[in-house]
Amino acid sequence: MAQLLSETEIQEQTTHLTGWTVSGTQLGCTRRFHGFVEAIEFVNKLVEPAETAGHHPDIEISYNRVKISLTTHDAGRLTQKDFDLAKVISQIK
Repeated sequence: MAQLLSETEIQEQTTHLTGWTVSGTQLGCTRRFHGFVEAIEFVNKLVEPAETAGHHPDIEISYNRVKISLTTHDAGRLTQKDFDLAKVISQIK
């Protein structure tokens, strides 16, 4: 199981991520697109990095808005896996 991050580590890691916030045990961001097709295209781009990392985000789609939430479910909180995947997701256009 991945090692849990301390509150201090979480705050430090969050400062390096633009547009991501911590709420409870989740790291999240919302991305907006021109329309539904562009939102779905973005979601499809998440598959390969998530599979490669063996770590999968929770995703909500509402027309042109995609909400991504990360947490390490088996650890019950945030771990380095969440921040590593968030960095990769941040680079996807």
